[in-house]
Amino acid sequence: MNLMPSEQSTSTPATVFLPQRQTLPVVFASPHSGRVYPDDLVSQARIDAFALRASEDAFVDRLFAAAPQSGAPLLCANFPRAYVDVNRGALELDPRMFDGALPDNADIHSMRALSGLGSIPRVVSGGVEIYKTRLPIADALDRIDTYYTPYHAALQKLIDTTRDMFGYCILIDCHSMPGDSMDSSQSPVDLVLGDCYGRSCHPALTRFVGECFRDMGYAPAYNDPYAGGYCTRHYGQPDQHVHTLQIEINRALYMEEETLTPHRGFTILRDQMSSLIEKFHQFDGSPLE
Repeated sequence: MNLMPSEQSTSTPATVFLPQRQTLPVVFASPHSGRVYPDDLVSQARIDAFALRASEDAFVDRLFAAAPQSGAPLLCANFPRAYVDVNRGALELDPRMFDGALPDNADIHSMRALSGLGSIPRVVSGGVEIYKTRLPIADALDRIDTYYTPYHAALQKLIDTTRDMFGYCILIDCHSMPGDSMDSSQSPVDLVLGDCYGRSCHPALTRFVGECFRDMGYAPAYNDPYAGGYCTRHYGQPDQHVHTLQIEINRALYMEEETLTPHRGFTILRDQMSSLIEKFHQFDGSPLE
């Protein structure tokens, strides 16, 4: 059994934790919990190392660490979201950030990129600017080649292997959200299930996970305020037997956001996520095949 290490590796962009034998048609992924901050990011930043972590989905990888023990692979990015955001299109780039000509196929009109939240983010959560100066476009493209592409290659391999093994694959994309998150009615939310308004997975999957959370005492929201990012849209192809569901967890449930440290709720939530993973053994996946 591959076990979750206490610290992430600086030598690989992402780590795959495999079970001894895969018994679930499920892949868990944590694209935003990376906490190895490269020296070039720290030296180029106008904000300190702690402020750089504002966009980090801190400890989400550890909340879902039981996946391999339960028979499902877990993919974790080791690099931080502030450096490269794999939950965006590779070339969602804000031209105002860079010196040099962008590739002809760069998506410079993406609303995410123009708001500073492209694949190479300009801001951290809260809209705080990251960099002192513009970045050479060659550096941005190197980050995409070195970090973004290997992460997605590893994820695609896990999806293909799982689908070949079981006839379908469920991808659970694991995220966290700020403690003051609210839905469109200005009501606080603890958990959000995003399936791109029913496009990224069969409704049986969303319904099953929602029922699991309700059994735990939560009232999950659906697609509001988060309907699913790039990974949910890109990999969620029900007609190709790949079903993707994004889970957003309120950070206040498990950590002190002011200090980025887990509090007593972390153990409770980790055990609940472990229970959720185990419950997939009871899921009737026949509608997904």
